[in-house]
Amino acid sequence: MGVKKNSTKQIGFYGVIRKNILFALIIGVVSFNTVSAQINADSFVVKKGTNVAYWLSQSDRRGIEREHFFIKADVEKIADMGFDHIRLPIDEEQMWDKNGNRHKKAFQLLENCIKWCEANDLRIIIDLHILRSHHFNAKKKPLWTDKTEQDKFLNLWRDLSMTLKKYPDHLVAYELMNEAVADNHESWNELLKKAFTVIRELEPKRTIVIGSNRWQSTDTFDALKVPLNDKNILLSFHFYEPFLFSHYSAKWTFLKDYKGPVHYPGVILSEEEYSVLPDVIKPEIKKWVNLKFNKEVLLEKWKKPILKAKELGLPLYCGEFGIIQNAPYLDKLKWYTDMVALFNETGIGYANWNYKSDNFGLIDYNNKADKKLITIVSNNK
Repeated sequence: MGVKKNSTKQIGFYGVIRKNILFALIIGVVSFNTVSAQINADSFVVKKGTNVAYWLSQSDRRGIEREHFFIKADVEKIADMGFDHIRLPIDEEQMWDKNGNRHKKAFQLLENCIKWCEANDLRIIIDLHILRSHHFNAKKKPLWTDKTEQDKFLNLWRDLSMTLKKYPDHLVAYELMNEAVADNHESWNELLKKAFTVIRELEPKRTIVIGSNRWQSTDTFDALKVPLNDKNILLSFHFYEPFLFSHYSAKWTFLKDYKGPVHYPGVILSEEEYSVLPDVIKPEIKKWVNLKFNKEVLLEKWKKPILKAKELGLPLYCGEFGIIQNAPYLDKLKWYTDMVALFNETGIGYANWNYKSDNFGLIDYNNKADKKLITIVSNNK
């Protein structure tokens, strides 16, 4: 029931034109990434990686349990899978107390991970994931209204730089903040500029990873204001489309009660399938009825980040993408196959969400590996 891939008859004349225009833009991105790597062999270059979540971020694990959750052997395993980098989320509450004093053990784990990466020829992106004043899914986010919280955020980066600036620029990059969600785009653009300036005063050539407001969505990338005349910037978007599929029955979302059908590629949910769903769930699901998703549609949704990267002559990166474990398995593999193929075709670097998890993991909490998924995401065939 799906749309055939690469079918010009089904895409239509204007669809072909749009696809060709976008392909031309993509060639520019590919060319720039290639030239960038050739110009400076010591620059921070990432092609394929994985997130290491639920260790120094989004976790209540402490002490021995936290130490054992992610160890040197995991970094070696990630390198053996064929990845070239790790994106490492860290949370304010794990790294510092409420007064801004360091939790020394957490900093030691952070530095351990960097050294393990260096020993295994992996790069690492340090991602300041959640602040006490800002959680990407929270209703109240004091960061955007309280100058004290903004100053604290800037000081966190000053403190991180004190420890991390000793590491080579080609080894470590900084992601200012994960999935900023401000009421207006300018609030994020202004804070981004301040944080960028703080880091540049301390580290002139460190690669800084920057994404757009509202969950680093592709839809808001045209509103992102990127500091000019600085080539040590990596533009980053996140991608979980279609959400009905990527977060199928996810217990922390409004889809937690949805147990109906979902498909990829093709029509994600037909009118006939929708009509027999329980009435209580229909209002949340209606917007996906008869929508088609395939490789071409995914690429079209990347248009704004691709245009921004082309305009500024900067490399582009997808720091998060994935499909939840609950989703139909074979369809999930098809989606990952299309995603990785698009990354390869466009020259866009990527890191899947994530390495170890019972929801999105390459391996689960019992260390059982999903070998088919690993083969696709690591692009090792």
